[in-house]
Parts: sequence; structure tokens; C-alpha cells
Amino acid sequence: MTTKDRNALAGLTVLDASRLLPAALCTQMLGDLGADVLKVEEPGRGDYQRGFPPLGKADSGTFLLCNRNKRSMTLNLKHEEGKHIFRELAAQSDVLVEGFRPGVMDRLGLGYEALKAINPRLIYCAISGYGQDGPYKHLAGHDLNYLGVIGALPLFGKANEGPMVPGMLAADTGASLTGAWAILAAVLARQNTGLGQFIDVSMMDSAMAFLTYHAAEPLFGNVEPRGGEYRNTGGAPCYGIFRCADGHYVTLGALEEHFWTRFCDLAGVPHLKEDQFPEGEARERQFRVLEDLFRQRTRQEWVDLFFVHDIPGGPVNTMREAFDDPHMRARQMLLHIDHPVEGRIPQLGFPVKFSGTPARIDTPPPTLGQHTSAVLSTLGYDAARISELTRNGTI
Repeated sequence: MTTKDRNALAGLTVLDASRLLPAALCTQMLGDLGADVLKVEEPGRGDYQRGFPPLGKADSGTFLLCNRNKRSMTLNLKHEEGKHIFRELAAQSDVLVEGFRPGVMDRLGLGYEALKAINPRLIYCAISGYGQDGPYKHLAGHDLNYLGVIGALPLFGKANEGPMVPGMLAADTGASLTGAWAILAAVLARQNTGLGQFIDVSMMDSAMAFLTYHAAEPLFGNVEPRGGEYRNTGGAPCYGIFRCADGHYVTLGALEEHFWTRFCDLAGVPHLKEDQFPEGEARERQFRVLEDLFRQRTRQEWVDLFFVHDIPGGPVNTMREAFDDPHMRARQMLLHIDHPVEGRIPQLGFPVKFSGTPARIDTPPPTLGQHTSAVLSTLGYDAARISELTRNGTI
């Protein structure tokens, strides 16, 4: 059995016309599962991510973490010859993923309807900020803007201090995950219909899916959850972050009564058991009691207590500590591969483990245009024609 035979998506061809994180991470996930992903990049500049700090020897660390298991070719989609080549590629592809604003690909003559006419089986996934319709569809935006619109930002912050900028890119990463599973759903649907379809993935919509738990409060309880006030947004002492004797921090997540009772007994504060969710001044007093309590032991001492006695809690790791965490190592969430320019580079591991068709890294992130000539050769272009396309700026 070959390597490709062991991959879940062996034989699936994906055309990646993205320039930013969500679409790039989406197609990397498909590539990890065995899809043949061809990244189409702008001549000279390439994917915008290549220039984002921090930089490796040539490319950005962000790019290097989002583009393994892909080939790269350069193609100017504003040139007629470039458009022609793109159509040839789309005619042979199963999936196309693009990350432009709505209407851009249509103006280039490379939108879904145009490509559907030459390849009815094509699955066309467009990942955009606000989606393909609605009053905001043409607006510029970033992760913070989408979280603001959906009402998520009030969940971050402290009581009476207002919202804060979250430290993670929930909308961008959420759209990557949404795009990947949506494409796979469309592949399954095509087995029944024989036809592809258009997939409209919005970063805003994808982030909204993360609010399933919190949305119950305003929709069913007429309560607006806010950071520092709601039970699991920092408003309950039993669910919080506390500083330890050595200056490090731990998390405590004793939301269930039996966990809270066990913690109070083991930590020497049995008098807190009867008031797990205090309000007002009582809440502030309980916070102060726990803050003083946690400063009496080191982080490791508290972690040992949590782990040994089955209490939801654990260390607040730095990222460097996280990558060296024994459980992270056991789950293989940090991998390393060799790159022809960058040398030995780190990669984040696969978030899903398959028993029969495991994800794997077959190739490192490509250098800009690394596979242009090889791809054009498969389309029937000879060396002289490829040289001409280089000279006139098509590739």
C-alpha cells in the first residue's frame, strides 16, 4: 500500500487561490489528509502571508505553518493568458478555494458560474469576511470586526471594564474549519448528484457557531453574558485563573458542584462549599479568599493536587511551555520537517487522529512558484512557451 493509498483524500485535487489565513489553513487541512493542493500565487509577491513577521530565512512563520503539503505556481490572474491557464486548471480540479471579497473572481471572469460551465463537478468554496450577500458583504474586515458584529467581544474582559481584544483569531480559524468540513460534505453530495456546488463560507458566520453555549442566555434567559460577570467568563470564583506562589498561574474549572466541594475540602476552605456562585460583595470576598489561597503554593503543587484528585484545573502555560507539555508531546501536537530554504522547521500537529487514514506531512511549504513549470508541462506547455509566459509576466 502506498502513502497516498493510506490518505483519506487521495485523488482529490484542490486549487487554492487564497492569499490570507482562513483559506490557506483550510486547504492545508485537506492536504494533510492526502488531497493534491495546488496554490496559485501572484508573481513576484505571492501569498501575502509570506511577508508577515516573524520571518524565517525567506518566508513568514505564519506562511510556513499554513501551507505544507501544497505545490505552488505563480499566475497573474489579470492577464488573459493567466486567466486561460487558470480555467484549464479549474477544468481538471475537484475543488477550488478562494479568499477574495465577493465579486472579485466574477469580475475576473473566474467566478463560480463561469467555471461551472467548463467543469460542472467543481466544488467552489469562497471564504470571505461577511459572506456573499447581506449589507456588509463588501466591507473590509478582520477577526476583531467580525467578533464585534456577532456580539462576542463583551464575553472578553473584566467586570465594569468593557470588552477587550481577544488573543486568538476565532473567526479566521473558525472559517478554516468550516470550509474544510463543508468541502468534504460537498464531495459526499457529489457522489450522489454528480455535480459540484458553490459554498459560501463567512468568517463572521463561522465565529457565530462558537457562541452556541453563550447564545442561550439572551435567547432563552433574556440575560446578556459579559466578561467578568457571567459564570464562565470570569464572573465565578470557581471558574477562574489564579496566581501562585512562584508567580505562575493555574486555571480552576470547578463548575460542577461535586468538583467544587472536593476542591474546597482538599484546599482547606470547606466554608466556601455552600456558596459556589456568590454575587456582589460576597463574590468579591470569595475571589480574595481564593487569590490568597493560591498564592500559598506553587503552580506545580496546585497542578499535582488537581490531577491527582480529579479536579478540573491545570497550568497556564506559555506557548513555549505548551509545546513541551507532556500531553502535547504525547498527542504529537508539535512536529518538525525539513524545508529546502528554511532548514528544520516546526509545524503544528494534526487536530484529528484517524485509525485507518492518518493525516501526514508529505511535503514542506513550497517556495514561491516552485512548481510552476511542472504544472504547465502537465497542461501541455513546452519550455519555449513557459519562457514566453515568464517574460510577459503571466507567471
